[in-house]
Amino acid sequence: MKEIILIKLGEIVLKGLNRRNFEDSLVKNLKRRLAKIGNFQVKISQSTISVDPMDEDIDMDEVADCVSRVFGIAAFARACVTEKDLDKIKEAAGEYLAEAFEDARTFKVEAKRSDKKFPYKSPEICMEVGGYLAEKFPDVSVDVHNPDVTVTVEIRDFGAYIRAGLIRGAGGIPVGTGGKACVLISGGIDSPVASYMMAKRGLELTAVHFASPPYTSERAEEKVVELLHRVAKYSGRIKMYTVPFTEIQEQIREKCKEDYFTIIMRRFMMQIAERVARKNDCHALITGESLGQVASQTLMAIGCTDSACNMPVFRPLIGMDKEEIISVSRKIDTFDVSIQPYEDCCTVFTPKHPKTKPVLEEVIREQDKLDCEGLVERAAEGVKLTIIE
Repeated sequence: MKEIILIKLGEIVLKGLNRRNFEDSLVKNLKRRLAKIGNFQVKISQSTISVDPMDEDIDMDEVADCVSRVFGIAAFARACVTEKDLDKIKEAAGEYLAEAFEDARTFKVEAKRSDKKFPYKSPEICMEVGGYLAEKFPDVSVDVHNPDVTVTVEIRDFGAYIRAGLIRGAGGIPVGTGGKACVLISGGIDSPVASYMMAKRGLELTAVHFASPPYTSERAEEKVVELLHRVAKYSGRIKMYTVPFTEIQEQIREKCKEDYFTIIMRRFMMQIAERVARKNDCHALITGESLGQVASQTLMAIGCTDSACNMPVFRPLIGMDKEEIISVSRKIDTFDVSIQPYEDCCTVFTPKHPKTKPVLEEVIREQDKLDCEGLVERAAEGVKLTIIE
């Protein structure tokens, strides 16, 4: 029996004259993500995208898992396809839905007849298919108000589709439709969640990671690569730039007051990330900061950090508490990696009493003790590129 995936569009249907662009991007993203599984025909008709496997041995469980992580999809369903003949529809429904009816006590049938040439109207389809299923599964009764299983029969141009229920999709809008942005990624809990949340709003991601050997280990960088692999299951391909940050941190430690260390460090990060962003045609930076979570994330500290760059900075977690962030990290399967004990450069040379209400003029005065341009240039020259598929 032929099985396909039927995809229902979400926010895309609210778009105006450029709706077609969003639909085309979603289809393109689906094709790219499914290519690693097998050959598929992906087409859109009547606000529904169908994913039709061209190979017989394709694992539809793997397909469904892949589709569940593609942004722009409100819901999807696994469905069987049969000819537009009522007897064949009934027979296919009984066979395909047998497993769904095993644990059910009640059911109902809904019908959607997009092909108006089909000789039976929707109520007649419901009656015929419902009667057949009630006879085939006598232990399952009809309940049109609160059924355990809702059987849907769709009569479309290309055939009859039979499904039982919808699976919630990833939501959002297709990656790439919102432009490109550069995320400052650490090995912690927050920045992978921020990456996921902005990819959900259609942004194509580039990542910048700061490494400070020998203070940070190779395992810390490997941890970030693994985090991005898990984010990439939703966002698609990510370019990761690893920046050598040791010299900058050592220079700050030697020449600047200790309580300004974190603010000055983050200002350097923003400047370097902006360089990487512009070279990759990105138009914004993304960070995982949450207001007041740590000393460098107070209102005044964030203001001092932002003044170091000249492009918008998105902070999708800014109003979330830690429990909310952890909840999302568990959902996207990054939490267990984030809590591995390999520290990143943000924990190197942490001051005992960091400034929580820094004044920008004082921060700049401290930072001017350094050869800022030379440090940024040397760090940028040592950048390493890793492609995260």
